[in-house]
Amino acid sequence: MLVITVDLVPSGYEPMRRTIATMSISNISELAEVSDYQIEATETSNPLAGTPPRTVRCLIREHARAQSVWALVARASDEIMKADSAEL
Repeated sequence: MLVITVDLVPSGYEPMRRTIATMSISNISELAEVSDYQIEATETSNPLAGTPPRTVRCLIREHARAQSVWALVARASDEIMKADSAEL
């Protein structure tokens, strides 16, 4: 499983650090060369965008594992943006 945490550090001031989003990516096809993944993501509300806090669950199908981890993270991010979400 990959776990990605997005922290906001206003003006680089560490005491103000807070987590604004998380994502977990779990392989559900026994590490096959071309695998499927389950994605779960949460994010806090965003006053600038006017969005409420939410959670998203989605799938990635047929991802070739012989790629950079960033290819998987990018694909997961894309699926999250397209998925219906549940407000927290």
